[in-house]
Amino acid sequence: MLHEVLDTATTDLPAEAPAYIAGQWTTETTPAERIGPYVRAVVSRSYPATPGQIETARAFAAAGARTVAELAPATRAGVLERAAGLATEHRAAFARLIALELGKPVKDGLGEMDRVADTFAVCASEARAIGGETVPVAGWARGVGNTALTYRAPAGVALAITPFNAPANLLAHKLGASFAAGNTTLVKAPPQAPATTTAMIALVLAAGMPSAAVQLLHGGGDVGAALCAAPEVSVISFTGSPETGNAVARAAGAKRLVLELGGNAATIVCADADVTHAARICARTGYSNSGQSCISVQRVYVQRSRFDEFLGIFATEVDALTVGDPLDPATDVGSMVDEASATRVETWIAEATARGAQLVAGGKRDGATLRPSVVANPAPDATLVTEEVFGALVVVLPFDDLDAVVETCNASRFGLQAGLFTNDLATVITAWRELAVGGLVVNGSSNFRLDHVPFGGVKDSGFGREAPKQMIDDYTVVKTLILRGMSIWGQA
Repeated sequence: MLHEVLDTATTDLPAEAPAYIAGQWTTETTPAERIGPYVRAVVSRSYPATPGQIETARAFAAAGARTVAELAPATRAGVLERAAGLATEHRAAFARLIALELGKPVKDGLGEMDRVADTFAVCASEARAIGGETVPVAGWARGVGNTALTYRAPAGVALAITPFNAPANLLAHKLGASFAAGNTTLVKAPPQAPATTTAMIALVLAAGMPSAAVQLLHGGGDVGAALCAAPEVSVISFTGSPETGNAVARAAGAKRLVLELGGNAATIVCADADVTHAARICARTGYSNSGQSCISVQRVYVQRSRFDEFLGIFATEVDALTVGDPLDPATDVGSMVDEASATRVETWIAEATARGAQLVAGGKRDGATLRPSVVANPAPDATLVTEEVFGALVVVLPFDDLDAVVETCNASRFGLQAGLFTNDLATVITAWRELAVGGLVVNGSSNFRLDHVPFGGVKDSGFGREAPKQMIDDYTVVKTLILRGMSIWGQA
């Protein structure tokens, strides 16, 4: 199936994206067509799950959980290492498929597949490190004469609901960590990237992941809600909007949740920073994947004494970005996921400029493609300041002192990640302590992530941390063994 999906992407035919349920690829239901946002033609065809297929998948997952749990960590690690190798081997074909389904430039897709390989490799390493502890029970009088041990056991059935903006790597995080922990996983694909998700499932199966370990279902919110409510599911990992995250939590009930719900990331440029460097970094990272990243540079706050200098360099760098066909290796910015998303950002720009903001660059739209846009000095309560843009737009605003800009950043309902350009260590420590975010990148923009480092937010940006080690904690349960009358600590 892996070659079938990837090879079709090199033709003018739509890529078939079957579901994978109970160990079988299936195209039994009425197909849903995905229109590529740049090519404006059908690029893939998926098969949304029926209620009957959801029931079948639930039952198969419940039965398969024990089979997967019996695999030794070394066996699971070996599968994940082979998956990392296959991700590298097929990176170009995946990048092309991602470009067709999402309008994401191939250079970004290649980078995503490099991260997929890293993510699977890290998950393999973490699978080998799963263990437990000897509890010091004899430190208390009632524990004398006994021994207590723990180990981390698989949670059972995990549900991974993945977003469109990084469909391969975010699936690698969720599925890779879940399998490393010894679980079976139900995957609900994003409707915008069904073929990419199908190819990823085919990849892990080709790497040796047993059919008991993974199933793939396509569909919309109704399929996701049904899976969230399934009593067989023990843990849910979801990446998406706060509104959908709230719906996931309501449908899930009393289940363990890992929710990454987006943001409107701020990057702070202080007066002592290398402004040219900061402007170039913000231009490169503010528009990758057309700004459709939860940590994409959205708000840049520049100390007032360097504001005009930064804005001029930044606008020049943004204007120099190559916009166009995502299949062209030279393209920096392709299309957004659909025309409605591009129109929404265009509308927010118009609203802000009508209230006095300056459109410094971009602003023009052709279908789903919005030229990289820079808006300066918008009102503090403008929509493009307070909400998540998730598009090819960056706003630039001045600030006077660190305390004030930290307070401004913290007024947001989001708190995922921030960037800070400064050479002053005291400023770094203060910002790290005071900013209400899950992560701070120093001398880099907000849009930087290492896949083996804890990642996640606070407030409406969600909770839990997405890195293999931390996710394995979420995907496992602590099981305790108490040995009465047997002690490794001494009897008195």
